[in-house]
Amino acid sequence: MTTTGYSTAATGRIWWQSTDPGTEATPLVILHGGPGVPSYYLEPLNALADERRVVLYDQVGAGRSDHPEDPAVFSVETFVEDLNSLVDDLGLATFHLLGHSWGGMLALAFSKKYAQRVASLVLASPLVNVEAWCADAAALVAGLPAADRQALSGPTEGPEYKAAEAEFYRRHFCNLNPWPEPLQHSFDELGMGPYLTMWGPNEFTQTGNLRGRDYTPVVRSLEIPNLWLCGSDDEARPDTIGAFARMNPEGEYLEFAGGTHSVHLEQPDAYIAAVRGFLARH
Repeated sequence: MTTTGYSTAATGRIWWQSTDPGTEATPLVILHGGPGVPSYYLEPLNALADERRVVLYDQVGAGRSDHPEDPAVFSVETFVEDLNSLVDDLGLATFHLLGHSWGGMLALAFSKKYAQRVASLVLASPLVNVEAWCADAAALVAGLPAADRQALSGPTEGPEYKAAEAEFYRRHFCNLNPWPEPLQHSFDELGMGPYLTMWGPNEFTQTGNLRGRDYTPVVRSLEIPNLWLCGSDDEARPDTIGAFARMNPEGEYLEFAGGTHSVHLEQPDAYIAAVRGFLARH
């Protein structure tokens, strides 16, 4: 059964969706990326709800949740407390966490403060260390055709810049054309408040308050099962993600050949099978 509703946190109302098959299996809570990219694009992961309760929600500033005007609201610490408030309201004592992209950093931050609540982590193309992410993005930009590299060094509003940006996204964000409806829907409703405040104007330009954030020490200290997923062409580069997975004895790593940052949409059967198998073991 699928239900939706709102939870009230200190920052405002948080929209949630819960799909519950009524089993005793440990629930899964899914954290979207961005910050500010609403959870529509992760709805295909509800395929996992045939075995366990799956909870999706829009973080404050995104999608169907409230959109505060105060930029001070948009911080890692605030989102951690919002998540804790939400799972309290939903009656979830312990659960698995799956965080995609920025949601991976949020999952790590939450597990650091509320370790007793987290049964395992699925870190899907995650942001862990902002400096490392930016270095990887620069390397990927350097791999673009010369005309695109030149365009990205020029005015951001020109058609050449937009075309080069689109080429980066095609190579490393989603290689499906057109984008699947859930992904397009998420970007049509991108919450620019948290995205600009915390990240920046696009995936490869970081100007926001996440600068300097590094959750590598949390990764090294993990004592719960943790699965790391990415595509071979992901903007979360495989060498970087694989290295994180090897930082603790509980880490597992899986790379999807030919996949990008949206590999859960590009290769849904293999992706769901991988997550399903991991959760079943833990």
